[in-house]
Amino acid sequence: MRELLGLARSLWLYRRPGRQRGLKRLYASFVGAGDLVFDVGAHVGDRSLAFAGLGARVIAFEPQPMLAAWLRRNLSGKSRIDVVEQAVGAEVGTGCLQISRSTPTVSSLNERWTRAIGARNPGFSGVRWDRRVEVPVTTLDRLIATHGRPRFCKIDVEGHEAEVLAGLSQPVPALSVEFVAGALEVARACVDRLEQLGDYRFDFVIGERREFQWREWRSADAVRQWLARGADGVASGDLYARLAPG
Repeated sequence: MRELLGLARSLWLYRRPGRQRGLKRLYASFVGAGDLVFDVGAHVGDRSLAFAGLGARVIAFEPQPMLAAWLRRNLSGKSRIDVVEQAVGAEVGTGCLQISRSTPTVSSLNERWTRAIGARNPGFSGVRWDRRVEVPVTTLDRLIATHGRPRFCKIDVEGHEAEVLAGLSQPVPALSVEFVAGALEVARACVDRLEQLGDYRFDFVIGERREFQWREWRSADAVRQWLARGADGVASGDLYARLAPG
């Protein structure tokens, strides 16, 4: 029952009417007809639907058994979306997924993150990760070898973003990673890894808003300085990166 209530809560937050229009506006500069997109941490599929609505072919990765089953029933085979019940990380193997049955959107493979984030970010103080499940883990490199290089890769995996990028050894044109206050070192590690892979520029979106915050795309050094300032007090959001022209 707790998991069903958690799913209902996620559907209310992420699949409410009108949300798709804003998401498609946000992603239109990254994704077009025929492009391949990886949705890593698909949750209830709101971003996958937006990518597909722009004409992209989407592979949605969701390791939570209940959410993956829900996605397969409601999205798989429709609107160019394929659902894969699998996590993505630094190495191929298995991992222990810590599930919050009441708030499945914050389930994570990163045990250090789940142990610490409640004390470092008040927004997580009431979260309980009360179920453990062993899940298969693949890498972005393996996925690219199988499916091709994505035009865009969305990564929202609750503190596990740096491990996902550790499994990538080549640049992709554009991507996003989630960040949260209290764990900005994860975002810093993502910026460092992306700088190793290519000449990326960065911008960010606050929380579940759907507009970029800076007037121009910034360098990795500028983003590291922003993160060192505590991301100017932003509680959470998504950091976007795209390869510089030329």
